[in-house]
Amino acid sequence: MANILNNIEALTQGLKEAMQADDKVVLWGEDAGFEGGVFRATSGLQEEFGKERVWDSPIAEASMAGIGVGAAVYGLKPVVEMQFQGFSLPSFQQVLAHAARLRNRSRGRFTVPLVIRMPMGGGVRALEHHSEAIEALFAHIPGLKVIMPSTPVDTKGLIISAIKDADTVLFLEPKKLYRSFKQEVPEGMFEIEIGKANVIKEGESITLVTYGAQVQDSIKAIQQLQEENPEIDVELIDLRTISPLDTETVINSVRKTGRLLVVHEAVKSFSVSSEIISRVNEKAFLNLIAPPTRLTGWDITIPLARGEKYHAINPQRIVDKIKEVVFFEY
Repeated sequence: MANILNNIEALTQGLKEAMQADDKVVLWGEDAGFEGGVFRATSGLQEEFGKERVWDSPIAEASMAGIGVGAAVYGLKPVVEMQFQGFSLPSFQQVLAHAARLRNRSRGRFTVPLVIRMPMGGGVRALEHHSEAIEALFAHIPGLKVIMPSTPVDTKGLIISAIKDADTVLFLEPKKLYRSFKQEVPEGMFEIEIGKANVIKEGESITLVTYGAQVQDSIKAIQQLQEENPEIDVELIDLRTISPLDTETVINSVRKTGRLLVVHEAVKSFSVSSEIISRVNEKAFLNLIAPPTRLTGWDITIPLARGEKYHAINPQRIVDKIKEVVFFEY
């Protein structure tokens, strides 16, 4: 059976089914208990599982993460909600120095099966620190897995995989997509492989690599291109997992198309797109017929509501950049 769900509903269903299947799964965060979270992702879970498994935490991100590390080491499977990604910075000491390193530090004796959920990204006219896209900071750290789903099916399948994983997973949730569309989502405990990208559409002209909210922007851009320039055949790849990065899928695509465009809302410098382009240059340079290119946010702090549209990626910007790469001439 399947249900028609948006991303929030799919996330809630995945959390609920994981908690039903394993009583070691516990959940906490700011307002995550009684209120069900600021976006209602955990709505109804405290009522069903009780305050011993779902509870409200203080506004103390470092403690939230540190308690998660200890609980995971001693046999629980914590799911911790940081209310917004921009407020996660106080937790860096616990996440980077302990969660990410304990397997190595203990030579495999201990693992940290901890999931940290973070609503992130812009597009909802939020305040400062509420619209950050800092996935590259986390992806830089060995020992962490970083996931960012773009569809309800992926959201449910990947949250279940994250909870079952033996290591720490940062589960990043684009707020712009929470209720933007619905999809048929299977019931039951299905998993989507961490570290495996999704080729949404095959093509021959250019490889477009993206993730998170920009997947839907890219789909709209491709639909527009098919009307304006039907000869441009775009291959669209949704990374789904940022770390570990599915290099093989990206390289195989670029070897076929000869062109690469990477799209994300995070800032340009020292970003995920930088890493992807570097890997393509190392492994598929001789296959390139145009410079590998990226379309990203500007190298600034994301503006407040009135200026956000000037920073945001949109389908028209993607269309223009695709044409620039496809029609490039030496």
